[in-house]
Amino acid sequence: MTQKIAVITGAGQGIGRAIAKILAADGFFVAASDIIMAAAERTVKEIHQQHHHAAAYQTNVIYQHDLEHLVTQVVAEHGHIDVMVNDAGIVKVGPVEQVTDRDVDELMAVNVKGVLFGIQAAAKFMKKQESGGKIINAAGLGAMEGMPLLSAYSASKFAVRGLTQAAAKELAPYHITVNAYSPGVVNSPLWDIINAQTEKLDQEVQQTTLKQFKDRIALNRIEEPADAANLVAFLASERANYITGQTIVVDGGLHMN
Repeated sequence: MTQKIAVITGAGQGIGRAIAKILAADGFFVAASDIIMAAAERTVKEIHQQHHHAAAYQTNVIYQHDLEHLVTQVVAEHGHIDVMVNDAGIVKVGPVEQVTDRDVDELMAVNVKGVLFGIQAAAKFMKKQESGGKIINAAGLGAMEGMPLLSAYSASKFAVRGLTQAAAKELAPYHITVNAYSPGVVNSPLWDIINAQTEKLDQEVQQTTLKQFKDRIALNRIEEPADAANLVAFLASERANYITGQTIVVDGGLHMN
């Protein structure tokens, strides 16, 4: 049987790293991509230590040609692509009236364009495959509910939900499913950035915001990257063949629909 191939952006740390490791353990060859090559290589080294298969690639997701090159290279090396995980993302913290033009541009470039370009790059090849494929996008903490101090970030993640739904409808005739995962408060470098940026704000603003969300987690613990990665592993599997266009929350009960 031909080994399945998964391409993952943002695979150098946090949830992306956890996704790479669990998909490798599930039998995928993992193309672990990150803007920092050394980070992608660390993930691949850990996968190799577990006697699974992976290779590192450097990609800046804000550039359409970078993602096209990444997927084209992987397909040239392996003949196909089965799963595309668009995990790369950034965050900006601050009151809504202080959001700058540059903040919005950077958030939209990575969180929205990076997902769109990843969808495009994967779909180009998946549409030619009889088996289709699976595209899985990173929504996030701000995708289901606009959050204080995360206004522009929330907007970018709401956009990911829209992209996911639109792409799912367009690509369904080609047996390509498109879904998104929405983690909560995760023990990861991204949350460390949120905490660090929040600490720079004045005390009154801090008290009304993000730390309150920890108290709302029904399961009463911070999420680990593996919690989100387990959902992605399911979406990447044949068990999820009849699921498309969904943004699925994995946040310990922080949000309940």
